[in-house]
Formats: sequence, C-alpha cells, structure tokens
Amino acid sequence: MSYYQHHIFFCTNQREDGRRCCEQAGASKLRAYAKAKIKSLGMSGKGRIRVNTAGCLDRCGQGPVIVVYPDETWYRYENEKDIDEIIEQHLVNNQQVKRLMVD
Repeated sequence: MSYYQHHIFFCTNQREDGRRCCEQAGASKLRAYAKAKIKSLGMSGKGRIRVNTAGCLDRCGQGPVIVVYPDETWYRYENEKDIDEIIEQHLVNNQQVKRLMVD
C-alpha cells in the first residue's frame, strides 16, 4: 500500500511569457480550497489524501489541471463547484467525473 490512498497534484505554473497557464485561472487559490475541504472532511493524512502543488504538468492549454494518483486521472476545473464534484465523486465515491476529465 502506498503512503497515501490518493495524491492530488495541482499545476500552479505561472508562465512569464504570456502563454496560457494554470495559475492565470486561479490554480493556487483553488488548490488551497481543495486542501482545506479535504482536511475539513477528515480525509487528509497518512493512508488518506494528500493535496500538493506541482510545477508545470505540460497541459496548461487544457487547464487549469490536476492529476489524481495512483489512478492517473487528469481533470480540468474552473471553480469550487468543480473541485467539490471531483472530491465527492472521485475521492469519496470512487467514480470518475467524466465531464471534467482530460484525455
């Protein structure tokens, strides 16, 4: 068994050259929201869920994006409602959120 049941990486890349990036869409703010939500639900810590910041995941054009491991599931999101749906459906109910998935 891995140390965490799920590990969620939020791309928070900020590009200096003006190209689209996840941070332009509020990735850090929504990562903080997800981390606080996971903690408030009692789902954080060893054997549970870890929310982390990642550098560029090279999918900013589809983003902002997160990836959930060990499931290797990529999601795009726009707001807290999307984050709530990913938490509820994927992390609680073990069902992918098809409408938010990135190929």
